Amino acid sequence: MSAPPPEVVAAARRVVDTLRGEAVRYVASDRLPDIRLDGLALAEVTDPANGRPGWEGVWRNALNERVGRLTINSDGSFYAEYDLCVRHPNKAGWFVEAVTAWGRGDRLKAEARLLPMP
Repeated sequence: MSAPPPEVVAAARRVVDTLRGEAVRYVASDRLPDIRLDGLALAEVTDPANGRPGWEGVWRNALNERVGRLTINSDGSFYAEYDLCVRHPNKAGWFVEAVTAWGRGDRLKAEARLLPMP
């Protein structure tokens, strides 16, 4: 398995920073999950859209359960998500299932995925 090229590592770092920035809006910093680049196992994959190389990474918790993922496509676009599963700090009756980030190149967007509490 080859190491990711510098531009992939740089893109992954920007996405990780964006996810952490979004997560800290909903989780106290002392309880923030371990959203770090070095916790992400990146592997080269074939982009199904065009057959060119892309990259995928997965975050796992102590029980080896998948808690997040990052995909960087061959065209430079990306999508990432990380599970939070916490009560929303400002909206009663809602919880934050995950934070997500997506974009291409230097354009990044992020948001929380909210669900009503049962």
